[in-house]
Amino acid sequence: MATLDESRTSQAVAAPADTETVRPPRRPNRARLSSRRRRRLLGLVYLAPALLIYACVVLVPAGQGVRLSFYHWDGVTAATWTGLGNYTGFFTDPTLRQAIGHTLFFIVFFSLLPVALGMASAAVTARKEMRGAGVYRWVIFLPQVLTPAVVAVVWKQIYAPDGPLNSVLTAFGLGGLTRGWLGDFTWALPALGLAGTWGAFGLCMVLFAAGAQNIPNELYDAARMDGAGPVREFFTVTLPGLRGQLAVALTLTLLGAIRVFDVVWLTTKGGPGTSTITPTVVLYKRAFSNPDVGAACAIGVVLAMVSLIVSLAVVKLSEGDD
Repeated sequence: MATLDESRTSQAVAAPADTETVRPPRRPNRARLSSRRRRRLLGLVYLAPALLIYACVVLVPAGQGVRLSFYHWDGVTAATWTGLGNYTGFFTDPTLRQAIGHTLFFIVFFSLLPVALGMASAAVTARKEMRGAGVYRWVIFLPQVLTPAVVAVVWKQIYAPDGPLNSVLTAFGLGGLTRGWLGDFTWALPALGLAGTWGAFGLCMVLFAAGAQNIPNELYDAARMDGAGPVREFFTVTLPGLRGQLAVALTLTLLGAIRVFDVVWLTTKGGPGTSTITPTVVLYKRAFSNPDVGAACAIGVVLAMVSLIVSLAVVKLSEGDD
C-alpha cells in the first residue's frame, strides 16, 4: 500500500511539471510585426522613384506599343483599326518570312557556333595551363570592349573590295576569289555571320573559362584513372560543370541573334536587295522609312514575346538538368 500511495503521489507531483513543459504556441509579437511592416514600407518608399522611372520609360511605352500594334498608323493621320492584320503579316509578307529565315541563320553563327567554340576553348584550357592563354583570351574578348558600331565599321573595312581580306587572297594567288563581300547576294549573309561569331565568341570563351576554373581537378584525375580520354572527360566532367555558364551564354547569344540590328544596318542595311534583311531592320524601315507604326509595333511585340519564350525555355532546361 505504501508503494501505491508513493507512486500516486509521485505521479501527482509530476503532472504539473508536464503541463508546464507543454506550452501553447506563442503569438507573434505585435511590435515585431509592426517593425517588419515598417521595414517593408520603407523599402517600397526607397524603390518608388526607380519603379516610377521604369514604369514611365519601359512599361507605359510597351503598353502603347501593344495598343498601336492593332492599328494602321503612319504617325501623322488618324489611326485605323486593323485587329490582328499586322500580326498575320508574319505569315503572308514575303519580306518578313525571308527575315525570319535569316534570323535562324544568324542563330547558328551568332549563338551556336560561338558557344561551341567557347566550350572547346574551355575544355582545352581545363586540361592544362597553356602558355600565352591570357593574351589569347584578351584578344578573343576584345570585341566585347568595342561598341557594336565600331565592330561593324571594322568588318565593313575588312570586307571592302580593296580591304585586307581581298589583299590577303591576292597575295596568296587567290585573286579569283576576291569580291565585294557585302555587296554579293550569295556571300553577304555568311560574311555578316562570321562577324557575329567573332563578336560573340569572346563572351562565351570568358564565361566558360571562368567556370572551368571552378571545376575541381580531382574530377579530372578520377576520370583519367577510369581511362577517360579527352572526349569522355568533356562530356562527363567539363560539360556538367559548365551547365550554369552554358545557360547564360545561350540566353545572351540567342537574344542577340534574334534582335541583331546594328551590325546589319551599319554594313548592308539589309542589302543587297533583301539578302541580309532581319526582322529588326524591317521594323526600323516600317517605323521610319515608309511609316507604318502599327506594323512596326507588331514586329516589336512578336520579337519581345519570342525573346521571353527563349529565355524561359533556356532557364527551364538548365533547371531540369540540375
